[in-house]
Amino acid sequence: MALMEKLKIRRALEKEMDLTLFQTPEYGQEKGYSQVYRTIISSRSHEEALNYLFKKFSVPDLMPKEFEGRFMGTGDIVLIDEYRGGQHYFQLKSGGWKKINRVHLR
Repeated sequence: MALMEKLKIRRALEKEMDLTLFQTPEYGQEKGYSQVYRTIISSRSHEEALNYLFKKFSVPDLMPKEFEGRFMGTGDIVLIDEYRGGQHYFQLKSGGWKKINRVHLR
């Protein structure tokens, strides 16, 4: 299969997702989450989008210059808004990402 065909198929499978990262001021806190970053990406799955965001905020050279938060760590929350596909909240746990209810943000 030609490279261009593979790229077209990949693009067809991708969905636009609005990602919002919420963090507490310090690691380990359970309250006080606030939005620290927001971006729009194209991704094939929630897992792919979460891995993209984790890498971006775990490698100093990849972090956006305007970012004022801290490195991503356990307890951080990501909102994936797929527009008509709904909103999905995930929290980083020691074993990976876990889907949560938005009530945890309060």
